[in-house]
Amino acid sequence: MALDNSYLEYSERSYGMDHQRYDWSMLAQRKPVNWPQGKKLAVWVNVGLQQYPLDQKGIPFKVPGGMTMPYPDLRHFSLRDYGNRVGLYRFLKAFDKYGIKATFAMNTELAEQNPYLLDVINKRGDEIICHGWNMDSLHFGGQNIDEEAKLVSESVNRLRELSGQPIRGWLSPAKNQSDNTPELLKQNGIEFHCDWVNDDMPYVFKTDNGDMWSMPLSTELSDQFVLMNNLHSEQSYAEQIIDATQMLADEANTQGGRILALQIHPWLLGQPHRIAKLEQVLEYFASRDDVWFAHASEILDCFSKQQ
Repeated sequence: MALDNSYLEYSERSYGMDHQRYDWSMLAQRKPVNWPQGKKLAVWVNVGLQQYPLDQKGIPFKVPGGMTMPYPDLRHFSLRDYGNRVGLYRFLKAFDKYGIKATFAMNTELAEQNPYLLDVINKRGDEIICHGWNMDSLHFGGQNIDEEAKLVSESVNRLRELSGQPIRGWLSPAKNQSDNTPELLKQNGIEFHCDWVNDDMPYVFKTDNGDMWSMPLSTELSDQFVLMNNLHSEQSYAEQIIDATQMLADEANTQGGRILALQIHPWLLGQPHRIAKLEQVLEYFASRDDVWFAHASEILDCFSKQQ
């Protein structure tokens, strides 16, 4: 029996994509952007500071990097704690050595339970963006909107209260959103989110509550994705980032400034057998005279003023 024509009808069918969240465009055809001091490449290092509950519920799915063994999974829980007490300080030492500005995506529950982390970041003058309540508090399709609205509001506004920072940016746990998440973020004063990985540059992201920005935070270059998902070696991780840097810098020579967004986790790269590979990458960044180290909001502000 032939399918009825209505089976192929879709109200959002359009050129380029099937939604109205942003205007479709080719990267190579956009207006070139110029970074400060004539730099070609803006490097945004984003550190994930995360709280994985020991009694995670896993609704609607088990978050990547979360507990995998029967309760209580102390093996993995204590490893995440290691990152926030030990691995992070190896990061900070490396950042100081190579002159890196870092942005910290932080779970609000972690900030509430570990105020010393906020003190360290604030004393450095670094930016904090909200990483949701914790890594088991997911945003997902079918979630009750009132439940999610409360989750977003408490995550964002409590982190503002604890940190004393404006908290302009957002990174969802597992980079997972519902259809309502962007509207709720905008409603709570968030100016940009980092969940969509469909571009190398910021773009205007439309919500029913007004426009916000989508910032490019590559999953492909995340330490967690390369080492744990793809099971590549630490040396391969460093090589991939260096290759990406070279490619983006080459594009910038003819198409305007580019962004290299690097997502790293202290419980993973802060290990003694891995930290040298992060330092290799940071040393490479610092050796280039075309790199601008900046916080996420600084990059967005510079970009948006030129649009």
